[in-house]
This record gives sequence, structure tokens and C-alpha cells, in this order.
Amino acid sequence: MNVVPDTSAVIDGRVSERVADGSYEGVTVLVPEAVVGELESQANDGLESGWDGLSELKRLADFADDGTIGLEYVGERASGDARSHAHEGDVDALIRDIAADHGATLLSSDIVQAEVARAKGIDVEYVEPVARGVVDELPIQDFFTDETMSVHLKTGTKPKAKRGSLGEMRYVVIDEEPTGEEQMREWATAIVDLARQSNEGFIELSDDGMDIVQFRNYRIAVARPPFADGIEITAVRPIAKTTLDDYEFADELRERFLEQKRGVLISGSPGAGKSTFAQAVAEFLNDNDYAVKTMEKPRDLQVGPEITQYGALGGEMANTADSLLLVRPDYTIYDEVRKTNDFEVFSDMRMAGVGMVGVVHASRAIDALQRLVGRVELGMIPQIVDTVVYIEAGEVHTVYDVTTEVKVPAGLTAEDLARPVIQVSNFETGRPEYEIYTFNRQVVTVPLNDEDGQGEAETGVGRIAKQEIEREIRSVAHGHVDVELKGNDQAIVYVSEGDIGTVIGKGGGRISDIENRLGIEIDVRTHGEKPGGRDGSDRSGSGRGSNEQVGGQAGEERGTVVQPEITSRHVVIDVDGGVGETVEVRADGEYLFTATVGRGGEVQVSRGSAIAEELEDAIDRKRTVTVVPAR
Repeated sequence: MNVVPDTSAVIDGRVSERVADGSYEGVTVLVPEAVVGELESQANDGLESGWDGLSELKRLADFADDGTIGLEYVGERASGDARSHAHEGDVDALIRDIAADHGATLLSSDIVQAEVARAKGIDVEYVEPVARGVVDELPIQDFFTDETMSVHLKTGTKPKAKRGSLGEMRYVVIDEEPTGEEQMREWATAIVDLARQSNEGFIELSDDGMDIVQFRNYRIAVARPPFADGIEITAVRPIAKTTLDDYEFADELRERFLEQKRGVLISGSPGAGKSTFAQAVAEFLNDNDYAVKTMEKPRDLQVGPEITQYGALGGEMANTADSLLLVRPDYTIYDEVRKTNDFEVFSDMRMAGVGMVGVVHASRAIDALQRLVGRVELGMIPQIVDTVVYIEAGEVHTVYDVTTEVKVPAGLTAEDLARPVIQVSNFETGRPEYEIYTFNRQVVTVPLNDEDGQGEAETGVGRIAKQEIEREIRSVAHGHVDVELKGNDQAIVYVSEGDIGTVIGKGGGRISDIENRLGIEIDVRTHGEKPGGRDGSDRSGSGRGSNEQVGGQAGEERGTVVQPEITSRHVVIDVDGGVGETVEVRADGEYLFTATVGRGGEVQVSRGSAIAEELEDAIDRKRTVTVVPAR
């Protein structure tokens, strides 16, 4: 008698089972190479089924060595295309052909395979599939106590758990005996099989080396090599179920949700209780006759049966959003808004008129709002999110109102600097705490209070202004730059002596441009004028006063009159000696630029540059060009 087992029968161990009970004593087992190839592919993908099948082949080889059965490998291995289309029946067709060619009985645990073979006149023995490792309860459930939020298991390590109340979780060892690989493999297989076969669970994600299971109120991640360096099981469950009445600002929040559809971000650190609060909001909205849906990946919010929980359709939340717009919910709870695509989907649904409540990881309330910056247009943010709720230790810690207004940002004074400003106000006090707006071509978030205790000049817009002033001045100065704020609309910039003229620019033009751009009055001085600096009496007055003094010095130190020569590529100034020295070039006593004398006793300026154009203009206007040693 010849028997051809298909992949399902080999994985289930049905052949060795029949050999062991004597049913197949003396038979010849013809194993198709297509089955071997499929098992090898599954094992390489980290699937337990592949390893189970290869173990069955090893048992059959042992029986063959004992003379209990005959064992042959027949046929050809399936091509890569056939294996990739195994679910479409390509490999099954190869196995049926081998059974027909050898006049053998096909052994299968696949009902579809068995029925097709019978239809083709092939002798078939069908056996029920084996539910390997199936249990009625979660095998790691005993690790959970009333205070346990999560259990963490890994091969070769001591089991640990996070236990305690929200905000006071402790990561503790719960068993002194390290868990062996065989035990971990058994638990992992049992968890996945339980989710597949129980109507109380499902598999949210199954990929090479990773399964994410939802069973009752447990969310379980099972990681295996090669994705992880060992088998790891992480099981999480909520330890509290709340209502909106359990939180501070409950009355005010209820009014906000009921008066109009809102865009809300619920933020907080991992384990702070964000999802628990989101569940309470969902139940409240549902109880008040709103149609509420959820978008989750994985689906682990503990909500009532009237609230439908949607996953990622086709692996994309954008597809889920398209479907939900046809369902027309009043509110959608979007759990875990993390990536740019998530924020885009959240924004699109909000702009379509759906009330949105998003759960976002953030260490501060303002950080949740900042995650929208750069992902959506700045002016659209208040239309997308009008409320930010920050959760800490299971409690509502902060609530922000988000509005927009065209105004001069706090700390600036010039009326022509008015622009759209997003104001983030404390819900309890009504006082603005942050402003978000475009400042010098970049979006900035400015705190309006002294968070670091640095005093008025170093807070709010002042900090941003200081950074921008330093950036602007450093772009033209060669030496060290130091900025000292004098209120939010005045600053002193200290630069090296040789950088004074460059920073101020011709006629004070460059520093005026920076002042106009930033809306801040800037006084340019040398480092020596800084209190506590050296030679503080060298210069005094504002940047433009200093520039005038340079011209005045020409009366005291006229310098050497020179005749610049214009060549095809350079403007050349012949300096008598002084190789390597730093000199100032002036026109009619007015500072133009600072340069270093080259080896040939010359200063060369490339034509086309701004400095060369100023110099050529001075020559054309027959102004007296002089060279003075830089001080």
C-alpha cells in the first residue's frame, strides 16, 4: 500500500500517528518534494507549522530506519511561484498528481484538498485537522493579579510584570525561575492557536516572527526569531474601566463634547491612562446618542458592543477612513495617532466634519499639538484640533483650548509684524500659555511664561529671538558672536573688532535689514565693550554710532590712499608691505570691508561679489579709497 501525505497531514503528525498505532505498518510513504519545499519555506519564515512538519519528517525517517515503513521522496520541488500561490492550490495540485501517478492513497487534513481529489477519482483518506496546543484559557493568565497591567516573558529570563496603580507602576520579578525555550514555545503556540479558534479572540497581525493577538481584554505580542533574538511574550490588559464622571473637568468636558463636534487629542506618556480615558469618552458619546466608531491597530479599546471597532483595512488606515465616511459616524476614536499617515487621516476626517478623538504619545500637552506642525498647514491646526487633554497617572492633568487670531505675537511691538497666531490657552484659567506662529521663515512654539526661571528677557519670544539673532549675525561674522537681550524687543550683539563693519553693513543697511525682519532693535558692539570685558572704553554707542566713528577716525588716521586695479576676474588693491596683516578698506572715510593682505602685498576681491560691487561703485564715483590697519 502506498500513501501520499499532503502538507496538512505532515504538519499535523497524522502519518507517524498511524504508523505508531499499527494502521500503516508495512506501507510505503511517498513524500512529495513539493511538501518538503513548502515546509522548508514556512520554517524559514519563522512559522511553527514549518518546524512541526519537519519534525514529522524526522519521525518518519526513524520509522523507515527501523524497517517499520518504506519511505521515498518523489516528484519535483514546487517553484517559487507555486509556493507563493500555495493558498491558490498550486502545491496541492502537484501533490494530487503524484498520488494519481502512483495509484496511492492521499492522506489529508484539508477538506478542500480531499474533496477535489475525490472529484478526480483519487483514493482519499481524510482526517480531522489537529488543534495543536489549544487550551480553553490563556496559558499565562495565572501571572496576572488584580494590580497587574502587563506581563513580560522571554526565553532564558525571569518572568516580570508591571504591577501597581496608574502612575505608580513597578516593574518587578514575579518568578525566580528563568523560563526555558520549550516552555516559551509551548505558550506562544497555545496563545496563537487559542486566538484563532476562540470566538473571544482574533489575530490582529501575523507576520514573519511576530503575532499580535487580542483575546478578551488581553493584547498579546508574540515575537520569535529571526525578528527577535529569542521568543518573547508581552501581554497587556487594562486595570481600570472609568466613566467621564471619574475625571476632573468632567462637567466642562461634557459640555464641550455636546455643544459641537470637536477635534480632540488625548496625550500622555505610555501607561498614563490615555486609552482608558478615550474609552470613557467613547462610552459617554454613545450614551448621548452619538454614532461612535473606533479606528485601532490593534483593536484593544474596551468599549460596549454598540461601538464598532475598525482595524486597518488592507493594512491602511486611509482605506478605513474612506469606509467610515460612508458609515457617517458622529465621532471617531482614533487610537494611536503616531505616524505622518495617521495625522493626515485624522486631519482629513476632521475636515470632512467628523468629530475626532485621537490618542497620542507625548511627554507634555503642548508636544501633542506640535506633532501636527509640519504635517498639516499651520493655519489649519485650530480647525483640526481645538482641545488637547493631557493625562498623567490616570488623571486629567491639563486641558488646552486651541484658537487662532491675527495679532502681533506676544513680546513683539511693531504693528507691521502682525500675523496669524495659534493661541494655546489653559482651559481652567483661560490664560494663554503658548503661541505658535511663523517667525523668520520657520514655525516656532513660544511659551508665554518663565518655565525655566530665567527672567523676562530670556522667556517666550526672547529665547527664539536670541537664537535667530545669533544665526543671522553668525552668517556674516567671522569671529565669536554673543547676544544679550534687553527685553523682548531690544538686544546687544557683541562681535570682534574686525567684524563690526561687516555686521553693520554699508550705511547700516545689513543690520537694519535684520532688525526689520525680526522686529528687534539691535545694538552692535565689540567684545571689549561688554561689561567685564577688556578695553571697554574703545567704543561706545549703537552699531550705527560705531560705524560713524569709523568714518570719523579717518580724520585722525587717514590711512594710505590706493588706486585699485580692475582686472577681468578681480579688483586688486596694492598695499605697500604688511603681508598677512588685517586692514580696513574705506571710501571717503566710509568703511567698506575688512581683508587680509596676501603674499604679494595685495588685497584681491573677486568680481561679482557684493564687496567688489561696492568697491567698483566707489571707483566709478571717483571716491578716495584708503587702506587703514584694522584695530
